[in-house]
Amino acid sequence: MPVTQENFMHTRRPCVVFFVLITFARAQTTNPLAGNPQAAKAGASEFRINCALCHGLGARGGGRGPDLTRAQKKYAHNDADMFQIISNGISGTAMPANGTNGQGVGMTDHEIWQIITYIRSIEVKAPAKPLGDPAHGKQLFYGDANCSLCHMVEGKGGRLGPDLSGVGGSRTHEAIIDSVRHPSHHLAWGLTESTKEFPQEYETITVVTGDGKEIKGVALNEDNFSVQLMDADEHIHLLDKSTLRSFQKSRESMMPRYDESFLSDKDLEDIISYLISVGAK
Repeated sequence: MPVTQENFMHTRRPCVVFFVLITFARAQTTNPLAGNPQAAKAGASEFRINCALCHGLGARGGGRGPDLTRAQKKYAHNDADMFQIISNGISGTAMPANGTNGQGVGMTDHEIWQIITYIRSIEVKAPAKPLGDPAHGKQLFYGDANCSLCHMVEGKGGRLGPDLSGVGGSRTHEAIIDSVRHPSHHLAWGLTESTKEFPQEYETITVVTGDGKEIKGVALNEDNFSVQLMDADEHIHLLDKSTLRSFQKSRESMMPRYDESFLSDKDLEDIISYLISVGAK
């Protein structure tokens, strides 16, 4: 049959309609399932399959992903932002694009909206007043508590431990307490690389070099042939494993346990309030 303009337009119409529908779904800025209890229930199931590995059961945060029960989120200011993050991931972080992390399965747009509905249904509003004194917490962080010797906040402090600038906005109150009182329970995640599904952990590594020198530090990066670590003086060592006399890894954190005899519950609450005040910015 000869291709006339009329025939061409007729054959193109289904494709055009399909394209418009797909574009509309991707461009949608409001959740079509908002407030739907059935959608929230389905979203809870989808979340367990696809998201709980990193964000924890109940979305309360895990070792890899932040607490999503907080009403204020670092990257998502509305449902449209959240949809884009789940769909496309966040470059430079451990948040992968939909269906690319080997966990769960690729989700449809409808299933993503279900997850967002679930997250919105379990959000907890922040308390009207912080539990501690953030001003005093800042003094402790950079003073007597010695936090800044290893940790940095907003560009100021040490580099041996993870940067805590965003921890107050991404971790639960209970998780921060546990990390201070029992730092070896859940080791923090550090360097992120595009070749790795998840970042390197802050494991403790002790090596003895070929000339008999012992070096102890936190792992920054490691592969089958080399290891990169930072020692307590913040010196970075890149070592060829084949030249080492010994190589030991430990999940005992280099961070000391801050028990109540060293840091009271009140002082710890003040430090957490300071970190929350920074993380909320």
